[in-house]
Order: sequence, then C-alpha cells, then structure tokens
Amino acid sequence: MSESLKPSITYCQQSFAEIINQGQQLLAAFSDSAKLDCKILLAFVLNKETSYLLTWPDKKLAEHEFYAFLALFERRLQGEPIAYITQEREFWSLPFYVSPATLIPRPDTELLVEHILARHLASDLSCLDLGTGTGAIALSLASEQKQWQVHGIDFSDAAISLAKKNAQRLQLPQVELYQSDWFSNVAVDKKFNIIVSNPPYIDEADQHLIAGDVRFEPLSALVARDNGFADIKRIAKDAQGYLTNNGALYFEHGFEQAAGVSDILKQLGYQSIETFKDYGGNDRVTCCIYVQKEE
Repeated sequence: MSESLKPSITYCQQSFAEIINQGQQLLAAFSDSAKLDCKILLAFVLNKETSYLLTWPDKKLAEHEFYAFLALFERRLQGEPIAYITQEREFWSLPFYVSPATLIPRPDTELLVEHILARHLASDLSCLDLGTGTGAIALSLASEQKQWQVHGIDFSDAAISLAKKNAQRLQLPQVELYQSDWFSNVAVDKKFNIIVSNPPYIDEADQHLIAGDVRFEPLSALVARDNGFADIKRIAKDAQGYLTNNGALYFEHGFEQAAGVSDILKQLGYQSIETFKDYGGNDRVTCCIYVQKEE
C-alpha cells in the first residue's frame, strides 16, 4: 500500500479526487472497476451518493472519515467484494442487503427477471424461486407484478432471514419466504405457473473458485456435483410435480452448460426449450414448458 493510504499513518487532508485517484492506482492490478470501487467506498463512508463526489471533488474528509475509509479500502485490497464491505448491492434497480451467507446478485441474473416478465403478462400467476438467497429474483418479480403469488425458498436459514429483511425494506410483505431443501418444505399440493432457479452449477474442480469475488462467497451456493449438473437435474425432475400444465421452468447456468441443461430437460420430456445469452454474449438462461402427459 502506498504511504499516503496506509492505515498506520496520521491523518492527512486529501481531496476526494486525490483519494479516488490514488486508490484507483492501487486497486487497478486486480479490479476491473478500481475507480468505481473507490467512489463507492468513499460515498459509503460519507453516507452520500457517488454523484456527491463529482460535485465536490475538492472537499476533504474529516479525520474519522479518513480512517474509516482506509479500513474499508484495506479490506478491498485483500480482495473482499465491495458488496460484502458495504453490505448492499443494487439489482433490478432495487437496493438489496447482502451478506457472506448469500451470493452477491449479479447483473446477468436480471435476465431471468427480464424474460419471465416479458413472457408472463397475466396478473394472477404463481411463481417459485428456488435458492432465493437475498431474495433478488423473487422480490424483483414481485415488485413488477404485485398481484402474483411469489414464494422464495432457500436451504440456508441465514439467507431466508436476509431475504425477509429485503422484503421488508422493499415493502413487499406478500412474498412468502421460507426455509426448504429444494422442494422438501413446499406443500405437496402446491402448483406454480413459473419455477425459476439460479442453482449451484460450478464444478467442484473449477479453478475459478479460488479467484476473484467468488472465493468469498458460500461454496454451498456455487458448487454442484456431477460436473455442476446435480442440482439442475434434481430440480428439473422434481419440478414436474409442482408445475401447472404448460407451466414454465427457468434456469440460470454456466456459459458452457446450455447443451447439457437442454439435454436434461429433453430427457424429462419438457418442451419449447430455449436458451438466451447474457450481456456478454454467453449462453446463460434456459427455459422450457412442462406439458402434462395425458392419462
């Protein structure tokens, strides 16, 4: 760390612009968003929007603010994700609390919300979000379709507590959030028009698990056996007992898994299987329709 940003140094009066510039240089080696990272941390310490830093670039931090920023900046230098440091991440233009108990909501997951809303226009639908984490998918859908019956479940009690906190923050008390190991605690007679999941889909041996933000996130929400397909297979099979006739199933998956996911769905008899690309042009979301077999 440079002398001007060491937590052990005495307070020095630097402008917002100077702090952001120096911080950007130090973070640039491992962060693709080094300048934005600095702005977010600085704005967080000041309890201001990042636009405040642009409006007042020559303003200086008070001493207690200076040391608070240095403490957060050191955590970022160690690789800790910004979202875990600030305990917040925006998703679908909504503010979500996050914690190390859940995955950090990512922009590509907004594709699930986008495609579901575009394809399902009725106001009386029911939707189940499997592995809800922060509640990002379930609550985003509920924010757009307030008449839908939306359920969000997660194996982790800590995740459900956080999702409930987000539901309260976003004033969406109608969303039902509860602990369940996939369908284990879902009423056996419950039927959904839509089932959506961003399940664990990374292979246990994937080297990406020891790099970047992912190494700080819960492995249980990332890793699946069977080359990353175990949970997808289980959900796809069990979902047939909970989907209405012509109900839709949506998965987020790895960029190299589209063919494998499609094969799993075909083998189970799903129809109208389609895959959509993320904002980087990679296969990311696959959906299908469940048609009940005639007796």
